Amino acid sequence: MTTTRLADRFAEARARGFVGRSAETVVFERILASGLGAVVHVHGPAGIGKTTLLHRFAWLAGRAGRPVVSAGGADAEGRRVGPGTVVVVDAEGAEALAERLLEEVPADTVLVLAGREAPPLAWRTDPAWQGLLHALRLGPLPPEESRELLRRRGVPDDEHGRALEFAHGHPLALALIADVRAQRPGKDPSPGQPAWVVTTLLEALLDAVPSPAHRAALEASAQVLVTSEPLLAALTGVPDARDLFDWLCTLSITEYGSRGIHPHDLARSVLDAELRWRHPGRRAELRRRAGAYYQQLFTDGDRARQRTVLADFAYLHRDSPLVGPLLAPVTGGAAGAARLDALSIAPTREADLPAVLAMAEAHEGADSARLLARWWGHPAASWGTVSADGEGPVGFYLLLTLGDAGPAEAAGPGHAGDPAVRAARGWLAGAGALRAGERALLVRSWLARDGYQDVSPVQTLITLRLTHHYLTDQRPAVTLLPFADAGFWAAGCAYTDFRRVPEADFAVGGRGYGMFVHDWRVTPPLAWLGLLTERESAPDPLAVSPPATPVPLRVLDHDAFAEGVREALRGLGRAGGLRDCVLLRSRLVADRAGTEAGPDERAAALAGVLREAAAELEAAPRDRRAYRALHHTYLQPAGTQQRAADLLRLPMSTYRRHLAAGVERLTERLWERELES
Repeated sequence: MTTTRLADRFAEARARGFVGRSAETVVFERILASGLGAVVHVHGPAGIGKTTLLHRFAWLAGRAGRPVVSAGGADAEGRRVGPGTVVVVDAEGAEALAERLLEEVPADTVLVLAGREAPPLAWRTDPAWQGLLHALRLGPLPPEESRELLRRRGVPDDEHGRALEFAHGHPLALALIADVRAQRPGKDPSPGQPAWVVTTLLEALLDAVPSPAHRAALEASAQVLVTSEPLLAALTGVPDARDLFDWLCTLSITEYGSRGIHPHDLARSVLDAELRWRHPGRRAELRRRAGAYYQQLFTDGDRARQRTVLADFAYLHRDSPLVGPLLAPVTGGAAGAARLDALSIAPTREADLPAVLAMAEAHEGADSARLLARWWGHPAASWGTVSADGEGPVGFYLLLTLGDAGPAEAAGPGHAGDPAVRAARGWLAGAGALRAGERALLVRSWLARDGYQDVSPVQTLITLRLTHHYLTDQRPAVTLLPFADAGFWAAGCAYTDFRRVPEADFAVGGRGYGMFVHDWRVTPPLAWLGLLTERESAPDPLAVSPPATPVPLRVLDHDAFAEGVREALRGLGRAGGLRDCVLLRSRLVADRAGTEAGPDERAAALAGVLREAAAELEAAPRDRRAYRALHHTYLQPAGTQQRAADLLRLPMSTYRRHLAAGVERLTERLWERELES
């Protein structure tokens, strides 16, 4: 057939270039074949291909011998629509126009509408529309169809990877990338260059932004994994972000999740790319504010929120060349979050143990599986199993708590022969020395059924859960984390302040494991989160050192700490009596006064801590006699011990016994705080 009209040539060119949407096409062809009237409502974000699909439907209708009318003006009036006509409405207010047309057009008319939002609720709930309405929501093209679109537009296969990564299956973005390459042959086809590509995408994706505040809210939402109303307020610096949040919810590019909202993946990429070149300082500040907000959530004690916010925190580091590739299941946006949501972690059940040990044997050998099996039921061991919906166990981890007199020392036959524990204890006996009462957490084993310790959703979920252990549940003094491929994980561990300790390496069944360690006494949880926030925006992340402590802290054992308490009590009632006390350099005092406090401020903090702990004794009925002896001897001293005994109406021997008990109980309470700090 020879085409004689320019319009026909356009139609044929569109038909040749059309890619994908097979499911939607099947629905429309069935409607045409039925001969019945219908309303086909195509909806989705701007640039997702609604207009292209409507052109395809019009072409199919013409091929089927149906009259086609493009509505939107005077030609949409009912008198111009004959029997069997397909009316295509691709304009603002399509729903209102369709309702008017339904009153005038023949019963076998097919109305095809396009809009960004889903059909009106009244259409979806009114029985009159049942069987008449066909709602088709358009999403991104799958990877193979995206590649086919690029091929048809002349983009070589070896350039598809970067284009797909940027466009997320969005047809308009793919088309624009092809245009860039066609106009700049031989140049870098990076989707972020030139700037007009980003501008064009923004214009296509977004409605008019009402104000700078709304633009700021939109930019902020593109920087974080999930936006809630309180987080939006923190990012934009406003006391109440409800209006801004409600406005974001009205945008066609906004998608909803169980914890908040997020932009469509392409919209996020475009907004982020535009802000990166237009105002990199603001971009960095938004991420710093997000990091500070997430840190604050760790102080409220809500463990469920703490656990979920770790994925949000990890998402901020998606651009890091050191850890970004290791966080792919989190940084993959909505798709990555969906993969993680399909997984869950729970304490390992005995019924899961055969599957767990089978994973270990498959990846690490029979020797490893036998060693791990010996830890089942041991008081030092904590097991977790990762399960996938409908699949059962797909990964696991085993944690061991180690300490000077902890449960691991009471291990039964065979436990002492675990090379991992032996190596960890060797290091803890030297450079990693624990104080009495402190514990180390050894991640004895962790892996995914598919992929072992490679980057995967299972690996990422285990990483997030173990991080929650470090920061909240276990509160270890030290974490020891081994990897089968230490070289692969070295950069990521350096970024997260886990240092390599080869002296704690071990081997099982001929496979070597490299050990990494973080000392939480040196860089505590909140300081650690702050360090990662600073490293995220730094040109050279590893040049950002952990927070310096102006007054070096002392790691005291229990005996030295107890002597420090006695020293502090003796100096409590004298001017300057606390200035040289060893406890001034304890973590206990640093947490109260701050690491930059001067001698007088630290002394005041120490006095306050002593009096608070003494008040706790007074409130406990069994400690009140001991408290009264402390009170008259150190807190409100009577002058001499004899005078204190007289005030308490006690024989000197009984008084001294009560005083010794008071000092001992006070020391226990303060030591607990020191370990918690």
